[in-house]
Amino acid sequence: MSVEGAYDCVTKSPMGDQQSVLTVNVDGDTFTGTNAGAMGALDIEDGKVDGNKLTWKMQMKVPMPMELNCEATVDGDTVTGTINAGAFGSMAMSGTRQA
Repeated sequence: MSVEGAYDCVTKSPMGDQQSVLTVNVDGDTFTGTNAGAMGALDIEDGKVDGNKLTWKMQMKVPMPMELNCEATVDGDTVTGTINAGAFGSMAMSGTRQA
């Protein structure tokens, strides 16, 4: 099963639960897309696919500039992972694929 799709996600951030839609567009062993939430959309950078595992980076602009290093595993219609926010540590992320 492909990891491609749109996922309704929640990230456990220091500012509370952040809801977003993670869009994954696969091209071979790489992917592009966005993670769009209340604070805007972040572009996926350096997205890599290894089976059902995803790794990528995002450049956060608000509330402060920061590179986010992300990894997640897709299991059926569920995605779980972590977003590493530098000095703020790792934040848990989970979501389900949109129908």
